[in-house]
Amino acid sequence: MDTPPGECTQCWQHAHDQRIHRRLGPREDCPQCVDHMINGHGSHLAPKKKSSWW
Repeated sequence: MDTPPGECTQCWQHAHDQRIHRRLGPREDCPQCVDHMINGHGSHLAPKKKSSWW
């Protein structure tokens, strides 16, 4: 599944691929997701298409 333009690739993958969090126990947070929430998306954003509006 491709990440839509402007979305974070890691957030998109973690939200739509159940295999990633399967190894976590009940009420256990994903370290990658926690780090991402604290430190932001960084360079993980998928590039947006160039707007042809103007």
